Amino acid sequence: MTRTAGPTRHGARRRSGPRRAWVKIVASVAVAAAIAAGVIVYNRSSEPTGPLPVHLPPEANSYLGVYTPSAPASYAGVRAFADVAGAKPDVVMYYSGWFERFPAGFAKTAADDGAVPLVQMDPDQVSVADIANGRYDGYLSAYAEAVRAYHAPVIVSFGHEMNGDWYPWGYKKTSPAVFVAAWRHIVGVFRALGASNVTWLWTVNIVDDTRQGNIPNPAKWWPGSSYVTWVGIDGYYLKPSWKFAPLFGPTIAAVRALTADPILIAETGAVPASGQAQKISDLFAGVRSYGLLGFVWFDSTNSAGQPFGISGPASVAAFRKGASTFGRPG
Repeated sequence: MTRTAGPTRHGARRRSGPRRAWVKIVASVAVAAAIAAGVIVYNRSSEPTGPLPVHLPPEANSYLGVYTPSAPASYAGVRAFADVAGAKPDVVMYYSGWFERFPAGFAKTAADDGAVPLVQMDPDQVSVADIANGRYDGYLSAYAEAVRAYHAPVIVSFGHEMNGDWYPWGYKKTSPAVFVAAWRHIVGVFRALGASNVTWLWTVNIVDDTRQGNIPNPAKWWPGSSYVTWVGIDGYYLKPSWKFAPLFGPTIAAVRALTADPILIAETGAVPASGQAQKISDLFAGVRSYGLLGFVWFDSTNSAGQPFGISGPASVAAFRKGASTFGRPG
C-alpha cells in the first residue's frame, strides 16, 4: 500500500517564478563575492551579546504547528488557521530556498504570537557536496549570525525527506554519506558562530517498502546524536483505510533504533476524501499514544490538487477538540 504521494504533494510549495530566480542569481553572485573577499566566512570576532536559549521544552503533546503558503511573506495565513483551529499554533513552518535570508521580522511576529519558527532549509539548485566542502560557508555564516542575533528559539531542518527520491538532495540523487557530511558541516558553522538558539530537526519521510524500497529506512542518513536535537517525520492521510499506527509506526520504530530524541510529525494532513474528521481525531490520538511532541499541519493544496485545509464543520470540531488537549509549557 503506497502511503505517500511522493513529489506530487510537494510541487505546489516549490514553485518559483522568474523574479525569484533572478533574486537567487543576484544573491548567489553577492555571496560568492563575499566569500572571495573573506567578508562573512566564520566571522568569529562577532560574539553573542548574551546567553541564548538552547533547548525548547521536549514535553509530549506540546506542539501544534502549521504550514501556510503565505509564510514567511505574511502571517495572515497563520492567523486564519488559528481562527479555524480554535488555537494559536506553537510552531510556524516555512520553506527556505538556498540563498534566502533568515526572515527576522516574520520570526519576531511568530514569537510575539507565542510560536517558534521552523525553517525547512532546502539545498535547491546547489550541490550538497559543495555545501559539505565549505563552498557556501559565506551564506551559512550570514544566516547563522542572523539567527543568533534573533535571540529566540528557532527550529532548523536541512534537506527534509532525504530518504525520498523526489528532491535533488534525496535518495538516488545524493548519497547518504554526502548528505550526512553536509548536515554536520552546517551544524558546525552555526555552532562556531554561537547560534545556540537552534533546535536541529532531522526530518525524514515515512518509510514505504511497497514500491521496491523507494522510500527506505532513513538510517543511512543519520548524522549522529550530537548533531540532532529532534527528529521530524512527514506523512499524510490520503485514503479512508489509513490509520496512524501503520502510517507512522514503522518509521517511528526505525527512528527509535537510532535515537531516543523527541519526535515531531513535521508535515501531515488529511484530504477530505479520506474522511478528514476521523483522520484528525486519529492523528491527535496517535501523537498521544506514541508520546510524540506534536505535529505540523500542512494547510495548503498540493501540486496534484489535493486539498489539506480543514474542511467542514465535523473536521473543524475534531481539530478544536484535539487542540484543546495540547499545550506547550510556558
